[in-house]
Amino acid sequence: MFSNSQTLQPSDPKTYSINCNGRLVQLDTPKIMGILNLTPDSFSDGGKFNNENSALQHAEKLLNEGAEILDIGPQSTRPNAEFLSADDEIKRIGNLISLIKKEFPEALISLDTFYAETVKFGFNEGIDLINDISGGQYDEEMFDTAAQTKLPYILMHVNPSYKTMHDKIKFEDITLEVNRYFSKKTKELLEKGVNDIILDPGFGFGKTVEDQMKMIHEVEYLGFGKFPLLIGISRKSFIYKPLGKSPLDINEETQKLHLKVLEQGAKILRVHDVVQAKETLTHFLRKK
Repeated sequence: MFSNSQTLQPSDPKTYSINCNGRLVQLDTPKIMGILNLTPDSFSDGGKFNNENSALQHAEKLLNEGAEILDIGPQSTRPNAEFLSADDEIKRIGNLISLIKKEFPEALISLDTFYAETVKFGFNEGIDLINDISGGQYDEEMFDTAAQTKLPYILMHVNPSYKTMHDKIKFEDITLEVNRYFSKKTKELLEKGVNDIILDPGFGFGKTVEDQMKMIHEVEYLGFGKFPLLIGISRKSFIYKPLGKSPLDINEETQKLHLKVLEQGAKILRVHDVVQAKETLTHFLRKK
């Protein structure tokens, strides 16, 4: 089923290294993941990069600005977005993954999908990480497929179905709830042989503004210290709506929050605005 026959070894979670197709990536220094949306309907950059030439140009721009990981998203997951099948996603991706790999061989490519079939396609094209917003809940084959690829898997906290992913739930204790979810899901993944797991608390998905701000202040308590944390707050409504601003006008506020989560141990920042995030990361590293 898979063309890549490498056998990868599990990383030691205490060192926060991940094995990306045989390439050991250390996360002791936090990384910036640049968002490359291929969708016509993403909320802040829809339609800008949904052809090969513009997507390649944007990939180059993100890398030149300081991104080390490119997160390719063929399907928008904003509220009321168009729903695509796995076949639709694969058609939308086309040759882009292999083209980026050819042009920028040092770039790490993450594929943002909740479909096992899209992961299989992406794996054969050369992706380095799986970014599944569903935590394996929207496709029952996802965890098994992740195990077969031996790629690092980004596990996000989210509501249990596609239709309810954005339903706001007020949790009694959001940090406790997210950790319960992570505990259950990481156990399943490890038992199946997924050895490199990255945790994403799921900012922007089915959580109140208050709960999301609570998570920002309690990042250090998420994930038990066993797995590296990815934080994706770029252009999220819990930041801009209370301020009465647009997604494109909250850079200063976003960078303050990025610094706060870095200080609490976040290892990957998933962002649209790489230049600003890089400045924040540089500032953080100088302070250490």
